Amino acid sequence: MRVQMLFVAAMALCVLASSVVSAQDEVLPAGADTTQTTPETTPDEKSTPEPVPGDQPADQPAEPAKDEFVDKTLDRAKETVSELSEKIDEDERAQEFSAGVLKPIYTVAEALAFPAFHWLAFALMATGVVSFALQLVLGKLVVLANMGFSLKEILADALGLAISVIGLVLTTQAAAENSTFTASAAAVLSATITGIVLGFVFYLWGQSQEVEAARGRSALQQAESKKK
Repeated sequence: MRVQMLFVAAMALCVLASSVVSAQDEVLPAGADTTQTTPETTPDEKSTPEPVPGDQPADQPAEPAKDEFVDKTLDRAKETVSELSEKIDEDERAQEFSAGVLKPIYTVAEALAFPAFHWLAFALMATGVVSFALQLVLGKLVVLANMGFSLKEILADALGLAISVIGLVLTTQAAAENSTFTASAAAVLSATITGIVLGFVFYLWGQSQEVEAARGRSALQQAESKKK
């Protein structure tokens, strides 16, 4: 019995071994190489770099510069303005209208060409410069502290400051050419001090008006928000 059992086991092992060998022969044909080969890269593939996103070819034509377009536009605008001004200067009706506008101004300026008038004009222009300058700097800070802001008031104060500065320059020029106001240090200093004091007073008055307006706007906004 033992010999038969050993013989049967040996036959079973031989059958199993033969089945495994036949299965390998079906999967891999005879003489086939089981080693894996990697594809070779050509020299062109090795030397060619990968494109980087955003790069542009070197032969692509460059776009026209914006500066040239802006310069051409400005040149055309200057030429148009110069041509229009030349036509207006050559027009007789424009000359007559200009003379009609300037004649009464010249008449009043000649009548008021004395030191007292230039002192008063200088003091008023200095008052405007001081008042509007303080309004633009300190006044707007106070208004912002009260949770208020108005672009219209800023533009109005800036316009008033510009007019006052130009008026002060023109007054000084006219006084230097037509009166003895600029030659008197006492007159200039007194007009300057008067302008500073009055400018500060007008600044306080304007500041109180702006603060009240800012509080009124904030109260109105709060009332509207409560209604909603």
